[in-house]
Amino acid sequence: MQALQSAEVGVFLSIDIVGIGEALFDVYPDREVLGGAPLNFAVHANRLASRLGMQAAPVSRIGWDARGERMKSRLASLGVSDEYLQPDIDHPTGTVEVSLDAEGQPSYVIPPQCAWDFLQFSSEFEALASRCQAVCFGTLAQRRDGARETIEAFLTKAENAIRLFDVNLRQDFYDLSMLRRGCALATVLKVNEQELEVLSELLDLSGDPVAALFGRFPMERLLLTRGDRGCILFGANNTKLEGKMISYPAAPDADAVGAGDAAAAGFVIGLLAKMTDGQVLELANHMGAWVASQPGASPTLPAHILDMVMVRTSA
Repeated sequence: MQALQSAEVGVFLSIDIVGIGEALFDVYPDREVLGGAPLNFAVHANRLASRLGMQAAPVSRIGWDARGERMKSRLASLGVSDEYLQPDIDHPTGTVEVSLDAEGQPSYVIPPQCAWDFLQFSSEFEALASRCQAVCFGTLAQRRDGARETIEAFLTKAENAIRLFDVNLRQDFYDLSMLRRGCALATVLKVNEQELEVLSELLDLSGDPVAALFGRFPMERLLLTRGDRGCILFGANNTKLEGKMISYPAAPDADAVGAGDAAAAGFVIGLLAKMTDGQVLELANHMGAWVASQPGASPTLPAHILDMVMVRTSA
């Protein structure tokens, strides 16, 4: 028989959860906020990970500039380590210009040659990869060969970790080789409905694309996000679990930026806590829905969501 109990709060053991890739500022017409899918993931995962006695941190590269200093200061205020943010004296801290439509859906302008494009593998990265328990990665930070090689080296070294590939397609910053390699390195794939269509076309998946992905790649789970219709979790043994739609009253200046990153963080933390698939899916749904109801990619999480993180133990 198994039971659930709350984990110890506030006991930090080490950095065991990683978001590797772009670290940047989302630049709105009236403000700049922390952004980049792996960084958003790390911020949210860190908040939840305290319930497991763990920490999460971004692995990226930032400029030796005012934005870089502001990023470190902002992360410190959130209790997130900047230990694995490489300094770059030649390239600026990344930015993305964000514009929102009438429904709060974002579009992006992404400049080239940002510091995270020049991420370099190091002995510190190798040590972190070998001991981490989970890592989230995407496609945007792999648009330059050197950074792609660094991310692949990290994932290869993280052979015992949950490796979540958050496909997260942006403009034309991806190709067939990148998608194929990402799926091959992942233990978990996270896609939305549009991204699944792109994967199906580029990878030439016949029939049911989800079944075809499981047949071709060694992944264990696939998380399909559907916006305000919630998530569906697929397992390699042909299981399918649909998460109920979660709705929060939207703030007047709410936007959908970072909702998928928050869902990914909830999903990974739930797996690390060995929660049931249903509980994991519920946590991911609540995370995504809450962030979509608030402005910015990393709003403060309410206590009732933090309290959903439970550790499964033997009774």
